[in-house]
Amino acid sequence: MTPTTTPTAPAPDRPPARSRPRRRWTGWGFLAPFMTVFALVFVAPILYSLYLSVYRDQLVGGTSFVGLENYRGALTDPVFWDSVSRVTLFLAVQVPIMLFLALLLALALDSGRLYGRDFFRISIFLPYAVPAVVATLMWGFMYGTRFGLVGNVNDLLGVTLPDPLAPGVILASIGNIVTWQFVGYNMLILYSALRTVPHNLYEAAEVDGAGQLRVIAAIKLPALRGALVIAAIFSVIGSFQLFNEPSILQSLAPNAITSGYTPNLYTYSLAFSGQQQNYAAAVAIIMGLLTMVIAYAVQLFGMRKAV
Repeated sequence: MTPTTTPTAPAPDRPPARSRPRRRWTGWGFLAPFMTVFALVFVAPILYSLYLSVYRDQLVGGTSFVGLENYRGALTDPVFWDSVSRVTLFLAVQVPIMLFLALLLALALDSGRLYGRDFFRISIFLPYAVPAVVATLMWGFMYGTRFGLVGNVNDLLGVTLPDPLAPGVILASIGNIVTWQFVGYNMLILYSALRTVPHNLYEAAEVDGAGQLRVIAAIKLPALRGALVIAAIFSVIGSFQLFNEPSILQSLAPNAITSGYTPNLYTYSLAFSGQQQNYAAAVAIIMGLLTMVIAYAVQLFGMRKAV
């Protein structure tokens, strides 16, 4: 007897080995121009400021490494902390007023009951297009009691209006300039957020018989929380960076605005008038960290309220 052999099943065809995809650098090529500008304009100045902040120019020995000595001096500098407290007060008063006015204007434009809406929208936003230097010079001229609008009103009506450039009022005068400049910008942010609200929500509210105040409270304000947080963060950063307005008004009100009126003005005076670039770099780094912490706290608060 011959043994019978069972036929074996043919081996399954193996898929051909896939070649590993080549790493493509096309995306990095598109990012390269931005990354180059970002590194030169943003990263490099920060690194150079950090480098300057740990050195000090001395009469004997020249430039020497001092570690954190400049930071220690800045943290105990009364002029620096006076300027920080001043811009903090400015932030606490001016930013809520500006955002409240921007909110009212955005709601008015979105209501559909305002005649000439496009004209008012452009008119309110137009001051933002005016350069800060030009706006400050214009308002500084109007604030003048001897040569400006306030002085002309005093002569015309025979009254004595408060001097907007007096030491006790100058911060409010600067707040008026900043509000005039940026209320239109914040209004546009809020108005753009309102335009994204679905119309079926308004239709449902109309069916339920909700009035305008109820629609604002239940639909529009919740939709504006994210935009309000963004506007608040921008306003916080702008308040701590206050420089143009006090710097230009300083020549008109030298008794009210000193070289250490705001942190940025103090840093500028240290670096370019006092030739203390190393100490000015330490003050700028501390102010940057403080601004970042407060802006992040505002963001966390806004996100918590939105939950």
